Amino acid sequence: MNITTASFPLFSRKTPALMLFAAKNERPAGPPALRKLLRRVTAHEFDGAEKKLLLLHTHGQLPAERLLLVGLGDKQDITPETIRRAAGLAVKKLRDAGIARALVEIRADLPDCAAAVTEAALLATYRFTQFKTGNDNHAELQALTLCAPRAARPAVARARIIAEAVNYARAIGNLPGNVVTPAVLADYARQLARQYRLQCAVLDKPALRRGRFGGLLAVGGGSANEPRLIVLEYVGPGAARQQPVALVGKALTFDSGGISIKPSEKMDEMKFDKCGGVAVLGTLRAAAELKLPVRLLGVIAAAENLPSATSYRPGDIVTSYRGKDKRGVTIEVLNTDAEGRIVLGDALAYARQRGAATIVDLATLTGACVIALGPFAAGLLGNNEKLLEKIRAAGERTGDRVWPLPLWPEYKELIKSDVADHKNTGGRNGGAITAAAFLANYVGAVPWAHIDIAGTAWTTEERPYHAKGATGFGVRLLIDFLSRS
Repeated sequence: MNITTASFPLFSRKTPALMLFAAKNERPAGPPALRKLLRRVTAHEFDGAEKKLLLLHTHGQLPAERLLLVGLGDKQDITPETIRRAAGLAVKKLRDAGIARALVEIRADLPDCAAAVTEAALLATYRFTQFKTGNDNHAELQALTLCAPRAARPAVARARIIAEAVNYARAIGNLPGNVVTPAVLADYARQLARQYRLQCAVLDKPALRRGRFGGLLAVGGGSANEPRLIVLEYVGPGAARQQPVALVGKALTFDSGGISIKPSEKMDEMKFDKCGGVAVLGTLRAAAELKLPVRLLGVIAAAENLPSATSYRPGDIVTSYRGKDKRGVTIEVLNTDAEGRIVLGDALAYARQRGAATIVDLATLTGACVIALGPFAAGLLGNNEKLLEKIRAAGERTGDRVWPLPLWPEYKELIKSDVADHKNTGGRNGGAITAAAFLANYVGAVPWAHIDIAGTAWTTEERPYHAKGATGFGVRLLIDFLSRS
């Protein structure tokens, strides 16, 4: 979609549609012709309530052929996320009505209005159609013109870069396991590195064996599609001497559960088990395009978890990546479907060994987190309260919301093993927390945050600015966090 800004008077140009925002019990301001048109609209038809939309034909009374009234709810409760949701619904309404172009009112009294509308428009109109054959009769909203002052242009440009990076992550996240394997995901990383001048290294199976990455090798051992450790580096302006912020992502390109096989119902959704790693790719893309003055180390643990004669088994003892400081741990495998923490352990230890000043990991890690928080927030755990608060605040600003869970010493007791250093599951109770307690063994004293995105990485229903499928969760969150670090 083409999004531009213009500073001409809002009601002066001919256009197929004009989008106007209104708070609850508020009527949009404008010329006498607008007021005359709105006199016929009853409060039942449109009262400015949140998610309320009304599309009107102007019948030549205004230069715009149609008006789309967009409700924002109570004025005191309006946030950028309110505007994103409202704008997302509005652009879908225009698209579904077959309208190709529209003007949008950008109000100075609404918080971050231009950026929020830009972001929502690009996210809401994304479609995953790569495998659709034949004629696609879906109408597309092709262009939006934001009626805003010149000063809004940088915010609009930034929002476009971020939203396009989210859609890039969604496009990869939606691909099935027969299309994206660990090797193919590594190819995406290489392509990204070439395009944005990042450094990229990929450790294949022989390199993983030499480095003794026992977790990745164990989890990926049952598949003909061999595991990879993908490493990307971005050095922003003036950041060459900084210690890197490590972004670590779990990328199970497909997770059947292995020998502890999952139920068949919804197993198809396990193509989304790579979304943590994909969010790391999207974040690095956006950071590079925005030229953020930070140094980033992206580490993606990519594997496919399948049952076979070479799979790892319940009862196995696996030795994770030790690194130079020989701090690898031994793991008693009780459930081969608790594989994400095993591959993440290797990746976290590697990030620590590379001298990361801060580590943030993203993973579709536990169903327990979905039970605890549902699909509206990711779980947030870690070892540094200041870091966790920064990430929580970034989530509130961006709509990629997170919610803190405790990580008390008692939880760490639940993953102690009788025959190894740790076991890979602490049971059903507090499952999201005991998974994080397992990961804590790999970061040492480095400030670390773990974001469990199992409930937010994809959606099975339409949302205001998301279609069904991968959401790209984490890209907006991390870019906001990094921009303020």
